[in-house]
Amino acid sequence: MALGGPPSLKGRALRLLSAREHSRAELLAKLREHEQAPGELAAVLDELQAKGLLNEARVVQSVVHRRAARLGTQRVRAELQAKGLPASLIDEAVGELQQTEEARARAVWQRKFGTVAVDPREQARQMRFLAGRGFSAAVVRRVVRGAEGEDGGE
Repeated sequence: MALGGPPSLKGRALRLLSAREHSRAELLAKLREHEQAPGELAAVLDELQAKGLLNEARVVQSVVHRRAARLGTQRVRAELQAKGLPASLIDEAVGELQQTEEARARAVWQRKFGTVAVDPREQARQMRFLAGRGFSAAVVRRVVRGAEGEDGGE
């Protein structure tokens, strides 16, 4: 019982943006098939960007806010890159995340395991878990081996 046919490109873009922040590249990929005339989608996205409804800095903040507590810097970087965001925004966010990586890894490890591994097999399992979450190798070693980070490494 839709009135006036299918939603416009702008309507579709606004619906997507109302659900969560999207990068320009994500919207291009999702809406390209609905474009009626060449350049129509780019014009809609330019308008949304000019009005502040499409903001890639907010996309970065959103991803960091949602994912940083559970994932390492490498995984967050990969997610940001997959969204087609500018390298300068990604590098800035990653630089900030690296300052808290060990504390975040320790919190993830504490929630999942809570005790230092006594045998090499369990230690390897814990290391694989943290590495799979995108934490750096040096941070993973320090956290799993129970060091409190006095050496100041990465």
